Amino acid sequence: MASAGLEILGLILAVAGWLGVMVTCGLPMWRVAAYMGQNIVVSQVIWEGLWMNCSVQSTGQMHCRVHDSMLGLPVDLQAARALVIVAMVLGVAGIGLAVAGAKCTNCSHDPDSKPRLVLAAGVAFVAGGLLLLVAVSWTAHAIVRGFYDPTLEETGKREFGNALYFGWASSCLLVLGGALLCCSCPIKRPAARTPPPDRTRYSAVKTTSTSGYNRRDYV
Repeated sequence: MASAGLEILGLILAVAGWLGVMVTCGLPMWRVAAYMGQNIVVSQVIWEGLWMNCSVQSTGQMHCRVHDSMLGLPVDLQAARALVIVAMVLGVAGIGLAVAGAKCTNCSHDPDSKPRLVLAAGVAFVAGGLLLLVAVSWTAHAIVRGFYDPTLEETGKREFGNALYFGWASSCLLVLGGALLCCSCPIKRPAARTPPPDRTRYSAVKTTSTSGYNRRDYV
């Protein structure tokens, strides 16, 4: 019963993390830049994402433009796009394996294969979480490096967007959920072999009379 509860909890956390991966992938707020006017009022906010750039004016108008070319993106965003897509695919595979190997489903007719399916699902979730963590942390490192670069103009400096925080939280959920799924699989140890029964044959003891003579000697 404890392993079933651990399995359900791990699956819930992993699915929540996978939904967070999709939100992180779709949000255009990976890099954020704000331009100030002469009266110290934010005149324009620039959002840079994996798929589009958006600009929000002080009047509330927002204009978004899809990236024309993938090669025109910075290296960190190119790598982040590929890593996030792979993390999403691993999340889909992990959900399918976890559902097939769950104790409350009949997708697999072999009960001995269910723990292996759940273990594979946990590994897929952990791998997806690590890939998302690499993608988000790589982008954050590039933002910090550019922010403290003295040769870069102020208009070219960026800050962390909300998508990065979603990515960090989602990666933690995926890794934690995958680890719980791996821990919920009971390890079956091979049964100890019992030694074969001793087949030593005992010979019958030939009894003699107390006097030492056989009864056939008497008539």
